Amino acid sequence: MKVVIIEDERPAIENLLLELRLIEPSAEVAAILDSVAESTEWFNKNPQPDIVFMDIQLSDGLSFSIFNNCTITCPVIFISAYDKYLVDAFRFNSIDYLLKPVINSELATAIKKYKNLEYHFSKNYGSVLEYLNTREKKKSRIIVKKGIEFQMIKMEDVAYFFTEHKIVFLVDKDNKKYITEKNNLTELEEELDKKYFYRANRKYIINAAFIKRFKPFERSKIIVELSLLLAEEITVSQENTPQFKKWINEI
Repeated sequence: MKVVIIEDERPAIENLLLELRLIEPSAEVAAILDSVAESTEWFNKNPQPDIVFMDIQLSDGLSFSIFNNCTITCPVIFISAYDKYLVDAFRFNSIDYLLKPVINSELATAIKKYKNLEYHFSKNYGSVLEYLNTREKKKSRIIVKKGIEFQMIKMEDVAYFFTEHKIVFLVDKDNKKYITEKNNLTELEEELDKKYFYRANRKYIINAAFIKRFKPFERSKIIVELSLLLAEEITVSQENTPQFKKWINEI
């Protein structure tokens, strides 16, 4: 297992190396990097490791910006002294999020997750992530994340998409929620078949097959009720009401 460590605090590096040797003695540390700039340069010049242990707060900024400047296709275990970045971390290649100081049992669990992924995807995690990032118009299926695993869901089984805390979620016909790889609903909307999916508002994209009924609301708005139970009402704005009626009549 080839490992890259991105960390700018010497005690944290030494602690991680010690625990790593105890849990995975055969692990090979390919590089120890201490900044966004150095990490970007390394990934632009070297083959991908098997896994990255990445501190979030580095001397020259948050490590999330590394992903904007180079390609990382291997799984990442984020490490931080704070839990406030947890949601943001899972927008990237994260398979776990560890709090400092890293302890043996938590690191062992994270490495076990990596090995489970390696098994499930036949040691080809990078290809899965590459496929996740491939845009195809009018997708018939979509890949989502549930726990440590990725799953395929047919588009006809998708009841709706919604966004929360900068994460795009999918809810299926059984009211099960999954995380998608998309950064926002606008990016997702471009790939959906507009004959069946409609952007109701800034938060929701709905599937026509799951619309139970809709009714007028104040100031010419429309409230859409789906066949699944939602915690809040889905409202179509006054400006979009004519477009919604046209879309629903053409289905």
